[in-house]
Amino acid sequence: QVQLVESGGGLVQAGGSLRLSCAASGDTFTKYAMGWFRRAPGKEREFVAGISRLGTRTNYVDYVKGRFTISRDNGKNTVYLQMNSLKPEDTAIYYCAADSRLHIPQVNASTNPGYWGQGTQVTVSG
Repeated sequence: QVQLVESGGGLVQAGGSLRLSCAASGDTFTKYAMGWFRRAPGKEREFVAGISRLGTRTNYVDYVKGRFTISRDNGKNTVYLQMNSLKPEDTAIYYCAADSRLHIPQVNASTNPGYWGQGTQVTVSG
């Protein structure tokens, strides 16, 4: 089964940018549709972005569209989340997730992936 390790979180001022990375190991990366979720303080975990196995299809929650971009490099077994124009409300722990079920073409808000990373903290100061 796949293991996921996120990196790239940190403290940034509002309007700034961060790029999160999620390195996968332990299985064939292209078996997995990938996604990013986040959990803000005192809130439930929520979907942020998803990408299909070959990277040809993506989807986003409405309030990050135009600011965040998900991508993957299957040669490096890594999925990325480029976050621009960050806002204080983007402060959260960001989690990478993987779904191997063939009937799931890409991770989305209704998906409950079976594999998760440990998370990386993103803090946006206002």
